Amino acid sequence: MELTEPTVWNAERLELGEGVRWVDNRLVLVDLLAGRLLETGGDRPGPLRELRRLDVPLGAVAPVADRPGDWLAAAGTGIAVLPAAGEPRPVADLVADAPEPTRMNDAVADPHGRFWAGSMTYAGGPGGGTLYRLDPGTAPVPAVTGLSIPNGPAFDATGTTMYLADTPRGAIDRFAVDPATGDLHGRAPFVRLAAGEGSPDGMTVDAADHLWIALWGGSAVRRYRPDGTLDREIRLPAVQPTGICLGGSDLRRLFIGTASIGLTPAGPTDGALLAVDVAVPGLPISYARAA
Repeated sequence: MELTEPTVWNAERLELGEGVRWVDNRLVLVDLLAGRLLETGGDRPGPLRELRRLDVPLGAVAPVADRPGDWLAAAGTGIAVLPAAGEPRPVADLVADAPEPTRMNDAVADPHGRFWAGSMTYAGGPGGGTLYRLDPGTAPVPAVTGLSIPNGPAFDATGTTMYLADTPRGAIDRFAVDPATGDLHGRAPFVRLAAGEGSPDGMTVDAADHLWIALWGGSAVRRYRPDGTLDREIRLPAVQPTGICLGGSDLRRLFIGTASIGLTPAGPTDGALLAVDVAVPGLPISYARAA
């Protein structure tokens, strides 16, 4: 089936559908505050199946290399391994001692196997967020500080360019990444969104090095060229798009998570998982090296 317009992909309406990833020929996402890890197919609309349910918020997961069924997760106040069988195994507690109530948010593995995870205060206040980098065998390090609500990051195919959104500021910055160490340098503004356009949330880079961005509060996703100019906007039947990824059999199906939280009343498709086909494919999922 070809989807020329955004299509509702399942009947369930999520509170905060985030962390959308195409992994091993299936779509994986989270209902963040409910701590639910979910999956569904990419060929035709169908139900969401619950893989795990945690008693803490679950920001996002990345598959672990050479360990089928294992996930590295930004969960609660830190990072944990969710094994295929058994209880979650803590890796690092990052923000339990923060001066304000703080949780983990979005996270992703880069093409070199590093895991990047952001934190935010529940209030989303200025300066309360940090992007952490986890290299296997070492302690996580704060890679970018002074953020409000970090979303992403998103990496190009080589893992040498990183995009990071700070949602309340309407800001997306681009960084150069040292492939050997993961160190960041050359931070520069990439996109600045004006009031009324929505706020940048989840992001993904496609095979043409264009950046797709979900616009929280903007009822749209946008594709930006590598020079930061707007290429395309797709309007959506949901107010709060969150996480996005390119998946399906040819990686040309754009899947978009949305949220119903805070909407009184929520519309009939707020909180739905949406899908629409696009011309340029995405990049294969990156696996985290074992923590």
